[in-house]
Amino acid sequence: MSQRNVRHFIVVLALLMFTSVSQAGSKDFGEYTVHWSVFPSTFLTPDIAKENGLKRSRGIGVVNIAIMTEDEDGGTSTVSGQVEGKALNDIQQTNFLAFRRIQEGDAVYFIAQYQYSNAELMTFQITARPTGARSDLPVRFSHTLFSD
Repeated sequence: MSQRNVRHFIVVLALLMFTSVSQAGSKDFGEYTVHWSVFPSTFLTPDIAKENGLKRSRGIGVVNIAIMTEDEDGGTSTVSGQVEGKALNDIQQTNFLAFRRIQEGDAVYFIAQYQYSNAELMTFQITARPTGARSDLPVRFSHTLFSD
């Protein structure tokens, strides 16, 4: 994937954090912060979806996870590691998430897709494990996506 396309993908993900149908949040764990965003796959352009091996269709959502740490200069950067998790609907049906690591230079993101029904409340249970960390970073959040 070209640098231009990766930057475009990251910009699209950042913009999605500010839309009403996507959801974004974070949880602080001291040394690390886990950031997440959830959005319909149809928000991705066909080119970006293809280049990242993502399906773009109604009823398919995208979960984006980033593990961040504070730099010595006070800024933040992503760190590598592993992410796993599951999405549960309101009747506790479980969809295990297959996260893929996407890297651009020093930036690392973890992306997974899941199926949802229109207006279905999904609860996400995610565990992030930064490389070299002593403990897991569990996050739990809920979101409802609507088919467009």
